[in-house]
Amino acid sequence: MTVALMWEARAVEGRGPELLAWARSRSLSPAPLRRETFSAPQDRVLVITWWDAPYDAPLPELPEPDEGLALRAVHRWRFEAVGERA
Repeated sequence: MTVALMWEARAVEGRGPELLAWARSRSLSPAPLRRETFSAPQDRVLVITWWDAPYDAPLPELPEPDEGLALRAVHRWRFEAVGERA
């Protein structure tokens, strides 16, 4: 089964590039099958990781950003892949 973990944070105003660099510098062990990082207006950063694991498996996740870097607590979501309908 493929599980995708989504991690989204909003930086303190003007610190988006710093939050992006912080997120990109964090490694996960073990490493996911795939990892993508995105940025958006309002200094938001999104990281999606894909894993070959059951939905409720304990998986490594990015932590909360360093103090003073994020405007609010990180939002986290977990999804499982579903087959295509014929």
